[in-house]
Formats: sequence, structure tokens, C-alpha cells
Amino acid sequence: MTFQSPAKEETETQKRPLKEDIFDALLEKIISGRYQPGAWLRQEDIASQLGVSMTPVREALDLLDAAGLAERVPYRGVRVPQPSHEEIAESYAARLLLEKAVSRAAALQREQFHVEALKRIVGQAKKLIRVDDMTASRKLSVSFHTTVAEATRNSTLIRIYKVAANSFPDWMLYQAMVEHPTELEQSVREEYNEHLALAMAIEARNADLAEQRAVEHIRDIGTQIVTYLGVPQELLDAKTAQLGL
Repeated sequence: MTFQSPAKEETETQKRPLKEDIFDALLEKIISGRYQPGAWLRQEDIASQLGVSMTPVREALDLLDAAGLAERVPYRGVRVPQPSHEEIAESYAARLLLEKAVSRAAALQREQFHVEALKRIVGQAKKLIRVDDMTASRKLSVSFHTTVAEATRNSTLIRIYKVAANSFPDWMLYQAMVEHPTELEQSVREEYNEHLALAMAIEARNADLAEQRAVEHIRDIGTQIVTYLGVPQELLDAKTAQLGL
């Protein structure tokens, strides 16, 4: 990735905010494992490495924080989160609960432009199955699920969903699975099929089927959490049972 010099980083001709380019660069390093959970993201070091000023780096770190990909520690700085197994299991259970509600509501309330957006995202994701594509693939996955939430047309539910989704450490799965490229590519293919099936159910306004597809998708992620992050299946089961799932 090529970065503009500090003198040019705020020009009107810039096609894309520099903070977003830096965000992508940091995200790629997190997913690839170059920044491990618990690693500190020092503004000065990042600015020096990328040849940019501190301002866009600080803004990029704010974006990471908002996306749940970094956390600010008072008086210490910003670091990659290092959630415990229990925190991961709780995030998974909350995500499963919300996906059920969101997918059902989306099927009932969606507009045609939501369907078109979902199809467009799924079409783009179909081309991104290599390990080198994982940064772009993850962003599309986030965009897909956010669009499903927006199709509910309930601003409160959308806001709650985004908070839960941002706390769900799917980036840790990508990071862990990078060490298993064959399995990762297979997982991305399966994700494509699952997203397509969910989009089709929403398009058909079939609420029961949309809920079923969403649950299947998240439970597949649960299997990956157990396999690649080492979270005990019993813990996932306990946390989902607490929510009546």
C-alpha cells in the first residue's frame, strides 16, 4: 500500500481518507498475526513505519477501537484486544441471540434496495477466497451482516446489533486460521454459501428460513471458535443456554 506524504494527506483530491488506508493496513497486520492479541499499537511507531503524521494514525486507531479491533487502556495507549474464553463465549451467545431476531425482522421489513445491497456484497465476496484476500473478505462480511441489520428498519435494534457485532472477535478466527490456509479458504467458501442462502431467504420474505440460515451460519462459527481458538464446547453451550438458545 502506498501512502501519501504528510503534506498531501488532507488534500481535496485524495480519493479516500488516509485514516481508512491506515485502518486497512493495521487490520491486515492484525488478521495476519503480525499484531498478536495484547500487542500495543503505538502511534509514533505506526506513523514512522508508514511515513505519515500522527493525526491520521490516531484517527485510524479510533476506527479500530469503534470496530472492536482495538481497545484503549487509560494512561497506557491502544492495544489489540485479548478476550478470555469466557468473554468470547458470551459474545458468541449474544451474537447468536441477535442474529435470530435480526434475520427474522430483516425478512419481514426489508426494502428492495437492501436485497440488492446484499446480493452485491455476496457477489464481491465470491471472488475473495485466498489468504491474501482476508482483509477485504472480513470487511465484506461485516458489511453483509450490517446490511441485514439495517434491513430491519429498527434504529434501536441496529444500534444494539452493531455493539454486539463489534464485541465479537471474528478477527481472532481469521488470525488463527491464517496458519491453516486450506481450511481458511474452505471456510470462506462456506461463508459465501451461507450468506447467499440468508440473502435469498430475506429476499423471499421467509422469516422462518432466514432465522434458520442465520442460526446455522453462527453455529458454524461456533464450531470454528472451538477448533481454532480452543474455547471449550461446554462453555459455549453454557453461555447459549443462559440465553435460552
